[in-house]
Amino acid sequence: MRVLIVEDERRLAQTLADLMEAHNYTADVSYDGESGLDNALSGIYDVIILDVMLPKRNGFEVVRAMRDEGVKTPVLMLTARTETDDKVNGLDAGADYYLTKPFQSRELLACIRVITRRQNHAADNVLSFGDLRLELSSCQLSCGERSVRLSRKEFEIMGKLMANGAQVVTKETLLLTVWGYDSNAEDNNVEVYISFLRKKLSHLKSTVTIKTLRMIGYHLEVKKAP
Repeated sequence: MRVLIVEDERRLAQTLADLMEAHNYTADVSYDGESGLDNALSGIYDVIILDVMLPKRNGFEVVRAMRDEGVKTPVLMLTARTETDDKVNGLDAGADYYLTKPFQSRELLACIRVITRRQNHAADNVLSFGDLRLELSSCQLSCGERSVRLSRKEFEIMGKLMANGAQVVTKETLLLTVWGYDSNAEDNNVEVYISFLRKKLSHLKSTVTIKTLRMIGYHLEVKKAP
């Protein structure tokens, strides 16, 4: 799962990023509302942790602009202010949850689990395509009685492909989603993990294949019976 942290207090931002990484989330950080909004509008994040008091654009403006653009990514707003009006304004602007500083790490993680569960419409936390099932909680990919556990990047790539099914997912989208904006990863990094996934699909004897659209990206396809 990829998390965007929009927080101008750099020490806190890094602490939050470290906490996310320690719990197997991938974290990107923006230090002002303007760059935070630009990143949020990419649509590549599963959840956004958004401070209220930010340079350039405050958190209320950011979440309102996101919702106006149709971005439905869950937003957890953070503030040092405890006034009820602030909380109401944040929720009315489109935030999903409001957390007052200081807070405990366990409380923050629990809030993230709550708001991301609300967004997950897959029954039993599972993605399905063809004869494949991907358990989101365990990173386990199965086909019939066979199953394999995916590495973190394999899981993120396969999850993106299965969520889009027959629709094409571009290499650029996979690079941004799995490796992040600041990564030096290139197209061949994606190709390596696609190769790993194809081998696992072969091991599972799945009828699902990963099809390549040269110079564009990938999509899933179910092989037709001979």
